[in-house]
Amino acid sequence: MLIDMKNLVSITEANRNFSKVARAVDENGSVVILKNNAPRYVLVSFEQMMEAEQVGDDELLEISRRTFNLHAKAYKELAT
Repeated sequence: MLIDMKNLVSITEANRNFSKVARAVDENGSVVILKNNAPRYVLVSFEQMMEAEQVGDDELLEISRRTFNLHAKAYKELAT
């Protein structure tokens, strides 16, 4: 993750002026919140978080195959 210096905000500033930080997220996609001058939190929009959590079709198919292979014997017994 590349961090843009203009997206760094201290935790004190985030507490004092959260609406400004939220606007920065809307404009820039994310904000890194610093605690004791070190990156500690990342604030992103809800929409961006949901997109990041979506599993692609290929990945879902691979997970399904592994699960089926792992439990194939039980599936066959249940099918009969």
